[in-house]
Amino acid sequence: MATQDKCCTLLPYFKVATGKLDDFRALCEQFVEKVINNEPNCLYYGFSIKDDIVHCREGYADAEALLAHLENAGTLLGEALKICEIARLEVHGPEEELAKLRGPLKDLNPEYYVLEYGFRR
Repeated sequence: MATQDKCCTLLPYFKVATGKLDDFRALCEQFVEKVINNEPNCLYYGFSIKDDIVHCREGYADAEALLAHLENAGTLLGEALKICEIARLEVHGPEEELAKLRGPLKDLNPEYYVLEYGFRR
């Protein structure tokens, strides 16, 4: 049974520069505050940390919500990229939604994974 879920998941992994993890943590707090207050179609958002790698776990109702996030958080992302690099970037979702993201995200060179089976409550 194919999924009817339109959720898009963005999975960036950031490699933080040596000695800059505390600075990045401060940015994480700013990201969370900005997202929770301005993005009603963000389903979940948070940061996990292992050593100098920070993963942002984030899901959006659809492609439009993901693009709205990039617009909302763009300035903070620019600040973050001064002290880290994107080590890996994945985008997961149904092909209909991924098609809307391929053009706008092309400069970030993500890996796309097509959601084919499953459900969301």
